[in-house]
Amino acid sequence: MPKQKTHSGAKKRFRVTRNGKVMVRRKNRKHLLEKKSASRKRRLQGEAELAPGDAAKVKRLLNQ
Repeated sequence: MPKQKTHSGAKKRFRVTRNGKVMVRRKNRKHLLEKKSASRKRRLQGEAELAPGDAAKVKRLLNQ
């Protein structure tokens, strides 16, 4: 049986921690930043944890 391939789009967008949490970058931080307040841009920094139902779908795409 051939090897399973990881979903290319998913591996670029998601990261799985050692504890099994799926982390994702927050949206709205790519462009048009001049009109967004500094506090909003700070809040959008870093990564967020996915909801459990979505995390299960992503783990399936990542062969976890």
